[in-house]
Amino acid sequence: MAQSLSQLFVHIIFHIKNNSCTIRNQEKEHLYAYMGSIIKDNDSMPILINGTENHVHILCVMSKNIALAKLIEEIKRHSSRWIKTKNQYYTNFAWQAGYGGFSVSPSLHAKTKRYIENQEQHHKKITFKEEYLLFLKEYGINYNENYVWTD
Repeated sequence: MAQSLSQLFVHIIFHIKNNSCTIRNQEKEHLYAYMGSIIKDNDSMPILINGTENHVHILCVMSKNIALAKLIEEIKRHSSRWIKTKNQYYTNFAWQAGYGGFSVSPSLHAKTKRYIENQEQHHKKITFKEEYLLFLKEYGINYNENYVWTD
């Protein structure tokens, strides 16, 4: 086969570090748009980005030319630097060290999109920690809870 082809849908989740500086509503839309541009700059395609004051969900199509860890590193590094320039409020802003990355089959694409779109409503009923542990369980990911929540 002479051509490398792929379509890898991935659902990425990460949290702010230590809840020290939450994401304010007035910056969310701009932050998500900026994250989308970072994803594009890394040869990937953002589909939807949304979240709450303390975490972000990203649904994107990953490029075949980048590792998931590298893509997330780029998103976090550039978005953290960018948001610090927007307001003195964000001087101490940082993302947590870890992340969750989950494959999404084409048959679950629409369901995943709806889930990400409804983050504010969803988190009126469930905390981020509860949500994240449910994802780990659903995907059968072994973890040590002593390390999941450290930065």
